[in-house]
Amino acid sequence: MSTPIISINGVGKRFILGDGNEHDTLRDHLTAGIRKLFGGAKKKAAEEYWALRDVSFDVNEGEVVGIIGHNGAGKSTLLKILSQISEPTEGEIRVRGRIASLLEVGTGFHPELSGRENIYLNGAILGMTRAEIRSKFDEIVAFAEVEKFLDTPVKRYSSGMYVRLAFAVAAHLEPEILVVDEVLAVGDAAFQNRCLGKLDAVARAGRTVLFVSHNLAALSTLCRTGLWLHKGAVRQRGEIGELIDGYLASAASGGNGFSAQQRTGSGQVRITNLRVEGGSAPDTAAFGRPCRIVLEYEAERAGLPVRFLIGVYDWAQQRVMALDNVSAGGLPEMLPKHGVLTIEIPADFSLTSGRYSLNVAAELHGENVDFIKSALAFNVDEGDFFGTGRMPYGKAAVLVKHTWRLES
Repeated sequence: MSTPIISINGVGKRFILGDGNEHDTLRDHLTAGIRKLFGGAKKKAAEEYWALRDVSFDVNEGEVVGIIGHNGAGKSTLLKILSQISEPTEGEIRVRGRIASLLEVGTGFHPELSGRENIYLNGAILGMTRAEIRSKFDEIVAFAEVEKFLDTPVKRYSSGMYVRLAFAVAAHLEPEILVVDEVLAVGDAAFQNRCLGKLDAVARAGRTVLFVSHNLAALSTLCRTGLWLHKGAVRQRGEIGELIDGYLASAASGGNGFSAQQRTGSGQVRITNLRVEGGSAPDTAAFGRPCRIVLEYEAERAGLPVRFLIGVYDWAQQRVMALDNVSAGGLPEMLPKHGVLTIEIPADFSLTSGRYSLNVAAELHGENVDFIKSALAFNVDEGDFFGTGRMPYGKAAVLVKHTWRLES
């Protein structure tokens, strides 16, 4: 069995909140010294916070690993430790090969140096010779599209220019391991697509990639395996599709269990329950058959002109259907204080089989007074949509009834 290119064993990272004595960087030490010198305001008592705890996993050479998890799960902390920007509090990390990291805007760049100088500086940090960097130089500049500003200090670059150049350097200097955080979201859509294409080329060339993103479609396309972090610990390691399914299911509590993290709004109207009916089990619909969404609500008072909006999202968090009572009609303009609403969806406009989630909102006068993200996850089972006994060809978000006719 081959030796993993990355091996992480029992890694933990502790931060001291409040007036603690543990400092992670030189800036932390200097700030603490200045505060003591000038008698800064007394801070609250120290408190330990473990961003990571007992994290263990291996990555094999050439593997492309997607890392998922909610905000605060420890994803960025893990990548900073891997990139040797931060030291672990406990545990051991073994890495075979050079790592290029793109974690946040400006990581590894010196703001006073020009774009040209930073390309050579980053290459030298990666252990590359000047000749090796020069052989890739034109390709890096063309990808980043910063020719006009190549001899300008990067402190004058926009965030988009910064990211374009940083990504181009990290991806083109051929490190054995490439670590990329959500920073690609800073660029425009065209640049993001180019970056994803380059990451795919890097993966096909056999290099190892660790990719953190909330773009589940990109993760599914680029990665075969993944790591799911939850509250600083590894919740699951395995095939990326299974991880995404589990992650989406965990994000949708359903029923009366909406968490404070899921919802926002003033609360003049509250959605109290949500369910999908029509399949063989609770919160399941059947492909090619009618289904219904049942929504229960409670308002501060009767007579409010509430607009309810429901977005249906696929596993990649792309919206595939939008429902609302105002556009569709059928309800009184002024609703009672309590109500149970049923949204009927006919069989001839059907979601294909798979896993979906619902975002739901209550709106008054154009303003969301209750919004619940990933309020419910549900499955759509296979079915004979066209009544021909044959399953549809290929994968699509929705199918519509249609006919074929031979004219000649």
